[in-house]
Amino acid sequence: MKSFINIRTFAVAFLLAVIWLSSCEKFLKEEPKDRVFSANFYKTEEDAIAATNAIYASLGSYFDNGDGPYHSTTWIAMGLASDEMANKQTDNSMDQLDDFAWNAENGAILSIWRSHYKTITVANIAINRIPGIDMDPTLRDRLVNESKFLRALMYFNLVRMYGPIPLITTEDAPINIGVSSVDDVYAQIISDLQSAEALPADGDIEEGRATSGAAKSLLAKVYLTRKEWDKAAAKALEVIRSNKYGLWEHFADVFKQSNRNGKEAIFSVSNGDAGGTISFWEFGQFNVRLLPKELTEKRSNVRNTQGWQVATWDLYNSFSDDDERKSVTFMTEFVADDGSVVKLSDPYFQKYWDQSVEPNGGDSQQDFPVIRYADVLLMYAEAEAELGNLTVANDYLEMVRNRAGLTYVDINDLETFRAEILTERRKELAAEGHRWFDLVRTGQLEERVQAAKGISVNPRYNIFPYPQREIDTNNELPSNSDKGY
Repeated sequence: MKSFINIRTFAVAFLLAVIWLSSCEKFLKEEPKDRVFSANFYKTEEDAIAATNAIYASLGSYFDNGDGPYHSTTWIAMGLASDEMANKQTDNSMDQLDDFAWNAENGAILSIWRSHYKTITVANIAINRIPGIDMDPTLRDRLVNESKFLRALMYFNLVRMYGPIPLITTEDAPINIGVSSVDDVYAQIISDLQSAEALPADGDIEEGRATSGAAKSLLAKVYLTRKEWDKAAAKALEVIRSNKYGLWEHFADVFKQSNRNGKEAIFSVSNGDAGGTISFWEFGQFNVRLLPKELTEKRSNVRNTQGWQVATWDLYNSFSDDDERKSVTFMTEFVADDGSVVKLSDPYFQKYWDQSVEPNGGDSQQDFPVIRYADVLLMYAEAEAELGNLTVANDYLEMVRNRAGLTYVDINDLETFRAEILTERRKELAAEGHRWFDLVRTGQLEERVQAAKGISVNPRYNIFPYPQREIDTNNELPSNSDKGY
């Protein structure tokens, strides 16, 4: 059963987030009226809940000056800046990402930076203020740890994209602030996630909120990124042995809206109806961005499908025909109202379109899958392989492959396994915002993009530049010369 937040809590969370997310032209700026509002706000248990809900709400929100971290820009950018997606949208910033021609002036890079720091700002307020509220101590600790999980998630995205970044954990940080080292940022991420491990398990908390399983899963990914294989394997195994999660029988089941917050969803961002948590009225952009425009033109019941981003043919052709994920993930043709078959010039992503629930396409109430159980299985397999345990690694890789209908393949050498795990992550997690991160952490970005797009990738694109507008307003933020821009 889906859970819905109290309407007053929802309204207060919305008000708080609007003030903090839309009033800041840059992420550190605070207006005096905001300080007064926040100072007067944190008095009751209901205020604490609303403050935490505001962080969740910011994840998938959309405002005049940009969208939330999981609304559209970030996960689309991770697909375009890789071998996964190609751009068809009339948008220079997206073209630059697709063509590996971006610089510090790129609008998408600025939007990603600002949306993450705005969410961090809201999280910092909650983390700093909630401990001073006279309320149930168990709930108080839980809300602080949820906020720490969300802050860690934001910093994890930022540090992987931009490298050394401003590390802000208080409300009163100066407007001009320098960057912290990558190690220091990771130390904060790990500390926050270790605190969040104390959260209730899945099933013991309102659906859609951060859990101990989500914290452990994200910790596993942090350790995997840092090549701390033993720690990554240990955390992933804790999630597996919790018996709180599992794979759906069929890949298509993952994206059925009836399965939202189900056994494979470890942490998702809700859209549309606040189904399980704390979304605003915002709807997901999956169908708008990914379904072909021809659907709207050729079917009278379909609306607002723009087809702005498509799959690369290299991605599509990497799937064998007996891979169940291929037909679920892609659309290459459809039947029009007049009965004719419309052949599409590109493979489009259709995995998020649950036609039985949303036949009209367009705006969607589909959740964004930040962490799925299949991802944890693949992380565990990768870490065990790096530790020399290929028998165990094969077993867990095959859990994901078997669900896709593929036959067992026993891989006996590490290099072959590395290539296979990267391939399986690509197919299992297509259009879920992982690909650029995976290619960079494995040192495969240049090679894979060359093969898929025929683009010779400059090594500087293994990291993103600080946005020029932030450099211009923060005297302590370094220039991009050290990044090759």
